[in-house]
Amino acid sequence: MIIAFLISGCLAASAQIAPDATYMFVQRDTCDLFMDVYEPAAGSQTSIDGVGKPAVIFMFGGGFIRGTRDDESYNSWFKLMTDNGYRVISIDYRLGLKGSDKVGIAQVNVLDKAIHMAVEDLFSATNFILENADQFGVDPSNIVISGSSAGAISVMQAEYEIANRTSWASVLPEGFNYAGVMSFSGAILSREGKVDYKTVPCPTMMLHGTSDELVPYKQIKVFKLGFFGGGKLVERFKKFGLNYNMYHFTDYGHEIAGSMYTTFDLQDKFLKTNVMQKKMRIVEAWIDDPNVYKGSGPQSRKELYGN
Repeated sequence: MIIAFLISGCLAASAQIAPDATYMFVQRDTCDLFMDVYEPAAGSQTSIDGVGKPAVIFMFGGGFIRGTRDDESYNSWFKLMTDNGYRVISIDYRLGLKGSDKVGIAQVNVLDKAIHMAVEDLFSATNFILENADQFGVDPSNIVISGSSAGAISVMQAEYEIANRTSWASVLPEGFNYAGVMSFSGAILSREGKVDYKTVPCPTMMLHGTSDELVPYKQIKVFKLGFFGGGKLVERFKKFGLNYNMYHFTDYGHEIAGSMYTTFDLQDKFLKTNVMQKKMRIVEAWIDDPNVYKGSGPQSRKELYGN
């Protein structure tokens, strides 16, 4: 049984949407973790030709040191998604680098721990949703994970763990996988060299700026240890014949992590075609679009950590 904490009160003028309900999905030693559920807007189209639109789990960005599930900067995207018939579930996760003043490949154990803490919390949220699927109105086979920056790293890493049947993924029901992944400036950490998949991962959409210095567009690699961004991962997706959409944003930096609202049409097409229709629709495009959001947030590790 789930207990809902209903949200009430007024929103700031800039906010356009409030969650319909909030649930605590797990208690950790250090904190309680919650999720906000945004239901499809009344009258919106929630299915196409009898196929329901997926529920979309979202993980916020912030370098694993900051950020919240209900940051107002995401509100316009949440509203756009729900207006178009999608259920959005924005989740907490533990910030494993909070208090850190320097993180890079040289501090790989610290970074690895932070990423897998977030993955662990995503899997806990997923299990909570699966256990209460009827009450949520969620089809367990129709859940997409998405994330911005650190959240994008987390969802890409999560699918990597599932496809490779690692111990991290063993907490999920046997045979479970997500219906899709949407990554806004994400990457995968591997200690085994180039990213390989023992089983086929779910359809994956990646957006990444080619000049991203915060989450590397290509890779940072030392022997078998590597941190692989979208520009490198797409090479592996092509080699293995996987189902993917890859959008390279030419000369853009880390601002693509915050482009969810302005790239909605790309997401909607991916969700309707690759996820709902289960089509093998391969897209690789280089984009230079002045209408894509350019933010003012940190663009490098130096800016993020202050040194």
